[in-house]
Amino acid sequence: MKQAGIAALILVLFAGGFAIVSWPSVAQEQSERPRRALLDPRRVLDLLFRPSGGDEESPAMKKKRPVKAKAAKQRSKARKSPAPDQPEPQVVVKLDTARTVMVVGDFMADGLAQGLDSAYAQNPGIKIIDRSDGSSGMVRSDFHDWPADIKTLIEAEKPAAVVIMIGANDRQQMKIGDTKEPPLSDAWTKEYQARTDALAAAIKQSNLPLIWVGLPAVKSTKVSSDLIAFNDIYRKSAESTGGSFVDIWDGFVDENGAFVMNGPDMNGQPVRLRSSDGQTLSTPGKRKVAFYVEKPLNKLLGGETAPAPGLPGIAGPTAPVNIYVDRTDPMAINDPELDGGQQLLGLKSTPKVETRTAGERLAVEGIAPASSPGRADDFGGRREPAALTAAPVADQPPVAAEGTDTTTAIRR
Repeated sequence: MKQAGIAALILVLFAGGFAIVSWPSVAQEQSERPRRALLDPRRVLDLLFRPSGGDEESPAMKKKRPVKAKAAKQRSKARKSPAPDQPEPQVVVKLDTARTVMVVGDFMADGLAQGLDSAYAQNPGIKIIDRSDGSSGMVRSDFHDWPADIKTLIEAEKPAAVVIMIGANDRQQMKIGDTKEPPLSDAWTKEYQARTDALAAAIKQSNLPLIWVGLPAVKSTKVSSDLIAFNDIYRKSAESTGGSFVDIWDGFVDENGAFVMNGPDMNGQPVRLRSSDGQTLSTPGKRKVAFYVEKPLNKLLGGETAPAPGLPGIAGPTAPVNIYVDRTDPMAINDPELDGGQQLLGLKSTPKVETRTAGERLAVEGIAPASSPGRADDFGGRREPAALTAAPVADQPPVAAEGTDTTTAIRR
């Protein structure tokens, strides 16, 4: 009924509006207003349902408006508020006797150096030095001749080990004599192998351990297939001089061997490993590459990878430190103390006495248990009753004498 009344009232107002427009005097008074404003249904509804008091808001709306404004102000303040400051890690001063690890190569080597610097930031006995050139490679020897320059760098830095990561800029023509060979042609591959061999041999002549890090997959499928061939060349050069080759390919592809932008970091957490160009490494990606290098590097440096004494919570240089994997060493369940013992803790030395039940003796040894006297399965004949040691009780008949047919269960 209420809705019908409202609808009727709206119709009346529409009819009144048309009558007002048609009335001459009213039309003259309303000449300054547009005719469409009087015929607009939204204006009619606004006039109908507007609160009393003209354009003034109702008390309820006035009460709600400051609340909304306050909430919007709080949200804006929350967006502008800076994130809480993260505690900065303690800076560990490197020792004067710290061993130097020199990283050389292109822009990928620069990312590796950053990852290694983060890995050994809390180790005062290891110092990482970045001597990479982002635009260099093995093809443009006129720009940077690594086999010749590496000797000068070794004499200046006196490193304890050299780490190489190079080749990301080498998918280009190589000038051999008067000709320019395309990448991975027979002549190109032969000359490229000779140059990488010369770089590895120069490091070997300095009696320094070498770690050559392979290149990861990139976004382009064609480039990735070429980088696989590059890694084979680097492996041959490193192993021919007694160096170590670190293959990081599987850490930057999925289970099908395809390139991935996101993947697990060194702790197994999903992160973004590459930049938007699909080639350079992100910060977690740099740390992941360094994670692959840590184990062979610690093996080459030996006990010197342990931090120096005197620092709180850090072992001395002679204490073995497992930096590669933070886990508990496996323990044999039969030797918890790792001392060659054959017993668990708390086990007493009392020899175990093997006992068997009547059923086990019957099944294993074939010995049946003795039947109780007077029982249905007692086929051994009449047995003498056991001697009674208790004194006879008054008002009871005396115990039968020996030789009678009385049993221990039945008395006459």
